Order: sequence, then C-alpha cells, then structure tokens
Amino acid sequence: MSMSKHRVSRRQFLSYTLTGVGGFMAAGMLMPMVRFAIDPVLKAEAGGDFIATPLKIKDITAEPQRVDFTFEQKDAWYTSDVTNTAWVYKDEKDNIVALSPVCKHLGCTVGWASDEAHPDQFFCPCHFGRYTKDGTNVKGTPPLAPLDVYPVQEKDGLLYLGKAEPRTKEA
Repeated sequence: MSMSKHRVSRRQFLSYTLTGVGGFMAAGMLMPMVRFAIDPVLKAEAGGDFIATPLKIKDITAEPQRVDFTFEQKDAWYTSDVTNTAWVYKDEKDNIVALSPVCKHLGCTVGWASDEAHPDQFFCPCHFGRYTKDGTNVKGTPPLAPLDVYPVQEKDGLLYLGKAEPRTKEA
C-alpha cells in the first residue's frame, strides 16, 4: 500500500479541523432556533373541522333557538377558548339549518323575533336590518347579503357545526 503523494501540512489539518468543529457548533446553535420558528407550522392537528355543540338533535324544533358552543383556537403558540353562536332550527323538509348570528351589514349580532313589528324574522338592532327565517336578507333593509350558514353533522345524537360559509342567495 502506498501513501498519498499529497501530504497535508499541520497548518491545513488544523484549519480543516477547526472549520469542521466550528460548523458543528454553529449547526448545534441554529437548529433549536429554526425548530422553534417552524415547529407550529409542521405540527399535526388532531380533530376535525366540526365542533360539538351541547344541543341534542332530538331537541331541535321548527323555532330557531340560540346555541352557544366553545372550541379551542390556536394562533401559533397562543391557545384560547372561543365561544361562537348559531341559530338552529328544522326547516319544512326536516333538514337542520344553522345560521350565523353575524349581520352582513356591519357585523352586529342578530336575534330571532327580537323586533315586535316583525316577530318571525331575524332582527339586527344596530341599523334595523332584517332577515327571513331562512337567513335571506329582506329587501330595503341595510344588509346586502344573507346570513352565513354552518355546515351540520349529527354524531352520537349531538349537533356538530363546521365553519360558517357565506351564501350567495340575495333578496
């Protein structure tokens, strides 16, 4: 076996060794910082898109009823409990309808039968906006779009709601 004709001097050996050790030390310091920055993005979330409500399917009637539900919301590293509301009822075809209570005019909260002059409508007290029972905006009132609707699911006899979705049906 023959030795390589190119010999490494002590100075080159020391330079290579210090560069390698310095690289490992830099990587050792940078990896925790990089992981801290991208960890929330890569973390898998458990659960689904539907949130359980306390309302039982058998208790849903043709009269809209207010349902408050709470879920955990995570914004990067900050976790908080958020409470949302829906107006839930069964329509003529026995389908469950869940409407968002957020007025499409300026974001106020609408209530069912809260206006004596229009007892069978959703009413926004901020600017006197009105919606029919199915969430359609009443022509001639401030809202220009119907109430958003929640997708619904039934599981173990309870009502589960998804994220509110806008509708395009206007008055």
